[in-house]
Formats: sequence, structure tokens, C-alpha cells
Amino acid sequence: MSESGNGKLGLIAGNGRFPFLLLEAARSHGLTVVVAAIKEETDLEINDLAALDPGVRVHWLSLGELSKLIETFQEEGVSRAVMAGQVKHKQIFSSIRPDWRLAKLLLNLRTRNTDMLLGAVAKVLSDEGIELISSTAYLEPLLAKPGVLTSRHPDEQELADIEYGRKVALGIAGFDLGQTVVVAAQACVAIEAMEGTDATIARAGEIFRTLEAESSTLARRLTVIKVAKPRQDMRFDVPVIGLKTIQTMIAAGATCLSIEAGRTLVFDQIAIVAAANAANITISVTSV
Repeated sequence: MSESGNGKLGLIAGNGRFPFLLLEAARSHGLTVVVAAIKEETDLEINDLAALDPGVRVHWLSLGELSKLIETFQEEGVSRAVMAGQVKHKQIFSSIRPDWRLAKLLLNLRTRNTDMLLGAVAKVLSDEGIELISSTAYLEPLLAKPGVLTSRHPDEQELADIEYGRKVALGIAGFDLGQTVVVAAQACVAIEAMEGTDATIARAGEIFRTLEAESSTLARRLTVIKVAKPRQDMRFDVPVIGLKTIQTMIAAGATCLSIEAGRTLVFDQIAIVAAANAANITISVTSV
């Protein structure tokens, strides 16, 4: 990965560990990182890093302050930026008040899905001299590799659920509705929309507990399938799994996780695999 011409990288930070991992990787390349921390999403711990490292500068702004984001990066001399960390889709429709620039952008959108919105933001940034680069920049070693990560391989039923679930997941991802489906015995239990992956898995677990109470004959095992979009823009909304994903699966009673090679970031792989093995969960990485 080539470095920014002026040695600076802008980081638009959402929630979770993603921004911290990217920040660490960018600093290891000697880059000064200018963080645009989103008040509604970013962990306050980012302030601690800035206090300890003069190469990290943090500016806090609201999700609706697109003009302030641009002004901050321009004042800091940032010409390349990256988005890292989740911004909950429901925030788009929350009570957050957009500034004039974001309001104009929203009014001109044909649809308010993730790709359309973030693509439009990227275009505005580009017009202002700020190139938005791949969110996997500096983190290529964390992209999933083909194979089975765990000691247990998927069994015949889980393989059938993966095959069926991938067809469904790719379908909904193609419409930019979500990237995750939860399947049991080749039947869809839950499909992701605005709530995010962990909430989708948790909802599937709740549905199954209801089915068990009603003595359903549906197989009592859940398979989670997470995919990238058919035309995934690697600048934003790249699929990510972390330890919390496995913990949520354990709570929901899920036994199998399917992700895609080269298009899914795996955070804390050692901890993920250890937790999955301890719970007899299998993690399968499919080549695409």
C-alpha cells in the first residue's frame, strides 16, 4: 500500500475495533492520522490514543456534519481518507440533523441505501480534493483466506445450509438490504436489514427459542452466512467479523459461520477461533 503523498491519512471512524486497527496499521507506516470521530458512534477511547501519540489528531463531529468533515480534512492538509467502523444504517433515518451539504445530497438520492449514500459522500469528498480509499488499506493481512478456520468442518447439513444461504444472502446483498442471513434446515430464519449482523443473529436465536417452546420440528441448529455485495465497493461497508460475532452466535445457538475469502475482514482471529472451537462452532471461508 502506497503512503499518502504528504504523510497524512484521514480516518472517518465509526464504532467497533475497526478504526483502532486501521489507525495502528497506518501509524506503523509512519503516517500522521487525522481522525474524524463520529459523536454518535466512535468509542471515546480514541481520545486516549491521541493523548499518547502526537501522530494522531482527533476531531469530533456529528454524523450530519459533512461540511465540517470536509473543512477539517482540508485544514489538516488531508488528501486521502478511509472509512473504518460501522455506522448503524438506522442512523440515516434518526433524529440527527444534516447540515446544508448533507441535506442537499440526501434530497438528490434516488434511494437511501448504503451504497448510494456513501457513494455520493465519496463523490463530494473527491470534488473537494479528498480521495476516499479502500477501507482494507493497510489491513490486507486480516482479510479471510479460503478454507476452514476451526478444528471442526461443516457437516453435510451445514454445507447444504451454506449453499442455500449464500444464494439468499447474495440476493439481498445485491439489493443493498443487508449482508447476513441465518438459516436452519435450508429455511431462512432471519434476514439482515438495518439492525446489523449481531442483531440479526440474536433475532434468529429468539425465533428459535419460540419454535422450541412450540415443539417445532425444524432442526435446532442455525447457520450464519455473511457475504459481500456482488459489486462490493471496498471503500465502505466491507463485511467484518470479530469475537462479538462468535459470542452472539453462542448465545443464539448457532453452530456454523460462513464468510467469503478476500472480501471479509477477520479481527482477533486467534481469539475467534479459540472461542469457536470451545463452542464447537465451525467457520468456513468460501472462495469467490
